[in-house]
Amino acid sequence: MAVSSTLSRLNLLPRPLLPYAVSTLRALKFRPRCAPLTSFSNSFSAHFSTPKSSAEPNTQIPGAPDDDFIVLGIETSCDDTAAAVVRSSGEILSQVVSSQADLLARYGGVAPKMAEEAHSQVIDQVVQEAIDKANVRETDLSAVAVTIGPGLSLCLRVGVRKARKTAGRFNLPIIGVHHMEAHALVARLMEKKLQFPFMALLISGGHNLLILAQDLGQYIQLGTTIDDAVGEAYDKTAKWLGLDLRRSGGPAIEELAREGDAKSIKFSIPMKQHKDCNFSYAGLKTQVRLAIKSRNIDAEIPISCANHQDRSSRADIAASFQRVAVLHLEERCERAIEWALNIEPSIKHLVVSGGVASNQYVRAQLDQVVKKNSLQLVCPPPSLCTDNGKSYLSSFA
Repeated sequence: MAVSSTLSRLNLLPRPLLPYAVSTLRALKFRPRCAPLTSFSNSFSAHFSTPKSSAEPNTQIPGAPDDDFIVLGIETSCDDTAAAVVRSSGEILSQVVSSQADLLARYGGVAPKMAEEAHSQVIDQVVQEAIDKANVRETDLSAVAVTIGPGLSLCLRVGVRKARKTAGRFNLPIIGVHHMEAHALVARLMEKKLQFPFMALLISGGHNLLILAQDLGQYIQLGTTIDDAVGEAYDKTAKWLGLDLRRSGGPAIEELAREGDAKSIKFSIPMKQHKDCNFSYAGLKTQVRLAIKSRNIDAEIPISCANHQDRSSRADIAASFQRVAVLHLEERCERAIEWALNIEPSIKHLVVSGGVASNQYVRAQLDQVVKKNSLQLVCPPPSLCTDNGKSYLSSFA
């Protein structure tokens, strides 16, 4: 099979937006096993710029041993404010997450300006709590890692400003971390036997991405979304069905789907005619809206107030939607595994990460796919799938 025309080289790590990131990393006495900061692919962008700093930090870290260092991670790419402290061995010393669940419920999704304000209100407290819980001082830190994209630019800026402030105060290097690479590598924190090359399916509210990870910083993109991501489809379906969004749409749909008949509504599987590994969920979202309209479901009536017949209809839609949404993932993964094995026959693992990877139905269905192909499914625990500070330190493990 000729795959060269379909596969594209993917540089997941962004250009060093933080002024001294590259020179700092090269000059450090310790050497974190992270890839060099290189240019973004066209399909990824941090969508923000950082003002230049007038003061260069001290690039030497006195007394930092080669094999032991401590890094503070900061994450504000979307709707949760998170920080973690991780040792170079992969030991998670602390993790703190401040949720914006109430805002999600109030606005029916992420409102960027409101999310930015919420980040700004709690970022200092979250970072300080992470340091305190780790039982370390700022002077014990060897570096500060921060998500610099992709994500919501207004939200990303909050984390970057805090990272710059902390790093500048204590003369620490800043390490810019790519959101999606962090999700791809986070499994290495828990699964020490996970070696390159491996495949990764990254599924979240903003991204669908299938990659072949050949080494740190070396990735081949097998497929991506051409419109909406699966997490976006889950969130919108939950909103239209009047579900409680305080836990986000994914868990709400998964729970309601257990009550429904997954084959009651014949939704079409997206992109059946396209023999590639790309994803599309815009059409499925339209099918769901039409099904909801045809059944006269009023999203203004919360699921908790729905009568038995109304709740049953909503459950059938949730179950039918989830079945087809995940079937689309299965089909794309099947083809991607075939392609990846032609390139790297030694592949043994498929890593599934990102917020949607917390879904147990998704995990169970994809586990069947990988077993059929004699591979092993590796899913980080749900606490490592969502956006959090420790995920963004995974490349050091």
